[in-house]
Amino acid sequence: MKVLITTGLYPPEIGGPATYSKFLVDQLPRYGYEVEVLAFRDVREYPKLFRHFMFFFKVLARGRHADILYAQDTISVGVPTAFANVFLRKKFVLRIPGDHVWEQGTQRFGVKEMLEDFPLFSSHWHPYLMVLRLLQRFVVKSADLVIVPSKYLERIVSAWQVEPQRLKLVYNGIEEFKDTGNKPVLRGLLKFQGKLLVSIGRLVSWKGFAGLIDLMPSLKNDFPDLKLLIVGNGPDLASLEERARKKGLADDVIFAGGLERDVLIRYIRVSDVFVLNSRYEGLSHQLLEVMAVGVPIVATKVGGNKEVIDHEKNGYLVAPDDAPRMRKYIGELLRNTELRARITAAGKRKVKQFSNEKMAQQTAQLFKAL
Repeated sequence: MKVLITTGLYPPEIGGPATYSKFLVDQLPRYGYEVEVLAFRDVREYPKLFRHFMFFFKVLARGRHADILYAQDTISVGVPTAFANVFLRKKFVLRIPGDHVWEQGTQRFGVKEMLEDFPLFSSHWHPYLMVLRLLQRFVVKSADLVIVPSKYLERIVSAWQVEPQRLKLVYNGIEEFKDTGNKPVLRGLLKFQGKLLVSIGRLVSWKGFAGLIDLMPSLKNDFPDLKLLIVGNGPDLASLEERARKKGLADDVIFAGGLERDVLIRYIRVSDVFVLNSRYEGLSHQLLEVMAVGVPIVATKVGGNKEVIDHEKNGYLVAPDDAPRMRKYIGELLRNTELRARITAAGKRKVKQFSNEKMAQQTAQLFKAL
């Protein structure tokens, strides 16, 4: 049986969809599935609207020989895949890692609600958001099976009037990192001394990087050699760089851009604490990777984060932009070597619940049931 995975990102690109899709390519053949990937980068060179039409035609061409079409989001690849399937009549599976309509509303149209308070429709929305929601609804209703990566998103998507028999929870998987390098050696190669915080994600408002930059001056009062490494690209890059400059942190906040995954894992390895100040996460694959590498985490108690981190056991949870508590937990971890070791050991135990093998097995079982 053949599966065509349509995805917005695929290695060497970084991000949850890229890592997840690569896992399935590696694992599903063990269960008798032949897997082909169609990545959005194949059409990214075209103008914005035209690239989706081109992706539609590519799905038509490659989907003819597939038994299952598996789209990794509701809009960028979900829309062209769903429309192509009107003609192909294959089994259509949709994975929903988040709400693209809410993300666009927050990023571009002044939406202030948290995702759990965001309505299905609103007469106050910009017309662009209404069109996006209608397209999203079409894609979701077209799917034979809808997969979500967390109980949090299961609750969100069930409110979209998705029947329980079509909605299934499959947690993200994570590989076992056998060799991420020796921390002192890697620091020597990077010629880095001092304390290092790392945060990773798309540079958009709900990821909370501005709050982390604002936190740095008070942290540096206690840890003068502290640096913050921010990994990722996005529309807020220029404003974040300017924010760091205005606070006199141009040399202390490092914007690394997008990194290949092997390089990214090593940057995580050399860090002392990983910080996630996001206002929203479906289920952060990045948290799983950081725990598997062995770095303590301070994250926000939003979305699926609470399904990964047990507060004060394998990490710390705070409210978004709760600067006093974030500073407290980061400071404790930076000062206390034994605490870091205990938290990271618990994190490595926890992450074993999220294995590639389990994720692939559950996905294969769902495909078979179709």
